[in-house]
Amino acid sequence: MSQVPLVTLRGITKSYGAVRSLRGVDLTLRRGEVLGLVGDNGAGKSTLMKVLAGAVRHDSGEIRINGEVVAFDSPAQAREKNIGIVYQDLALCDTLDVASNLFLGREPRRGPFLKRGRMHAEAARVLETFHVRVSSTHQEVSQLSGGQRQSVAIARAVSFAPDVLILDEPTAALAVREVEAVLALIKEVAARGVGVILITHRLQDLFRVCDRITVMYEGQSVDDADIADLTIERLVDLITRNNTGTDPKKADS
Repeated sequence: MSQVPLVTLRGITKSYGAVRSLRGVDLTLRRGEVLGLVGDNGAGKSTLMKVLAGAVRHDSGEIRINGEVVAFDSPAQAREKNIGIVYQDLALCDTLDVASNLFLGREPRRGPFLKRGRMHAEAARVLETFHVRVSSTHQEVSQLSGGQRQSVAIARAVSFAPDVLILDEPTAALAVREVEAVLALIKEVAARGVGVILITHRLQDLFRVCDRITVMYEGQSVDDADIADLTIERLVDLITRNNTGTDPKKADS
């Protein structure tokens, strides 16, 4: 792995009026690593990822991508730095087919006309590369299962060739078999060198795919640990700060 982290966040803050959503968050991500970002509701996880994805401008602190200090005013600027995100609502268009969703906004054209044959062929190649199974690229997204929809959304994000992929609750409300498919896709993406940040309340999923965990509590990063050094019970303790009043950073593992 490179000595320079793919992503470094230091002292990130964000307030909305009197509400301090982020109060000095630190986070690092390396190439090919799956980092679990966990915390109770309201801990600031989604806000932090919106900062990294350019959807929210932070108030203070430093963002470094491959060692370069950056500041994003829009998601487009974050994409220019090869940062992709799949939000929990997926942002897929149910009335369009799979291929159209994969290439929405960047459809191959010849003049004013869509090159549909090329689009479907390329969509099939992308889905095959990441072992995403659908009946046909002509199938409407509304006809897909929850797991298939999630996999299509991830495949679309990965087709932009990101260095960083943020996934917000990708296995929420999925059946067991669909969860397995999404976790396998996360492993596949990381194996190709993409740094993945995974937000999930399904703690068991973290132990299946993550290399490391960063814990947030009330807008702060309070612990960072290799997955090999954690159990689910210990992780729950860190998330809830059930450490008899001690700082999780200083508590014995």
